[in-house]
Amino acid sequence: MAAVGIMDLDDGVRERLRVRAAQHGCSMEEDILAIPTDMVREPSNFARLAKALPARSESWAGLILICRIAARHPAL
Repeated sequence: MAAVGIMDLDDGVRERLRVRAAQHGCSMEEDILAIPTDMVREPSNFARLAKALPARSESWAGLILICRIAARHPAL
C-alpha cells in the first residue's frame, strides 16, 4: 500500500478534519482516506470533485492525492 502525505495543510483545515473524524467516530487517517475514496467511487462524484477544485496551484496537490489513491484502488 502506498503512503501519501499532504504538505502545507492549513492548521484550520487540519482542525476541521480532526473534528469531522471525531464526529464520524474514526481516526483522522480513516476519515481523510474516506473523502477522496468516496468521491472517486462514482464517475459523477469525480466530476463533481473536479469542478469543486479551483484553478489554483495548491488545488493540484489535492488532485494528485486523489489520483494516487484512485491508482491504489483501481476497482473504485
